[in-house]
Amino acid sequence: EETWRMAKMNLAIHGIDNKGLGARWSDTFARDQHPDVQMDYVMANLPFNIKDWARNEEDPRWRFGVPPANNANYAWIQHILYKLAPGGRAGVVMANGSMSSNSNGEGDIRAQIVEADLVSCMVALPTQLFRSTGIPVC
Repeated sequence: EETWRMAKMNLAIHGIDNKGLGARWSDTFARDQHPDVQMDYVMANLPFNIKDWARNEEDPRWRFGVPPANNANYAWIQHILYKLAPGGRAGVVMANGSMSSNSNGEGDIRAQIVEADLVSCMVALPTQLFRSTGIPVC
């Protein structure tokens, strides 16, 4: 809820209409407030390694495989890919481990995304870029 409020405030400060933000805070995995919206550009600094998330194995967003119940990294990535319009582009900051993890099918999901030619590049960044975590990012 705090992130939703900060986004709403940021839009107001910059004189941007907030009607597309959604009527209230919501868990995008459990209740997508924008089911028919396709995006040309997505930039995201996702929450790293979320272990408790609303997982639905039948979700149509899991085109490349069902993300593991104990880590939402590939749920976020597939959600973003699902929302992209044809020709759309995304830039995503993730925990560095997401580039190499083979746990619980993550390696298979990543391989399918790469084989679908949806990754232009991955860049490993140095540690300590964020004050809130020492986790290295990519």
